[in-house]
Amino acid sequence: MSIERLHSGSRMSQAVIHGDTVYLAGQVAADAPGASVAEQTKDTLKHIDKLLAEAGTDKSKLLSATIWLSDIRDFDEMNEVWDAWVASGNAPARACVEAKLAATVFNVEIGVIAAR
Repeated sequence: MSIERLHSGSRMSQAVIHGDTVYLAGQVAADAPGASVAEQTKDTLKHIDKLLAEAGTDKSKLLSATIWLSDIRDFDEMNEVWDAWVASGNAPARACVEAKLAATVFNVEIGVIAAR
């Protein structure tokens, strides 16, 4: 079975497609660094939608999601945006944890796996 990589660099690919499964790297709010958690979540989900579409799938086919927050006290603010975005009846398996992110301008990082 072939493996296709999208937006690859020397360190990582933004998406990897293997068979009928799409794995996304953790996505951050590249267009909204330093913004509120809600705005960063919206921007991050916009990037996820774009990558999923490029890989031939969409959020209705999410299998799992992992969300990292720099401060777990932002859980409710992030969830307001997440709940409005996730496809009704198609919520993935999900974990959300507090973690130190790679850059201090980001408060949210989201990684997903989806079927095609």
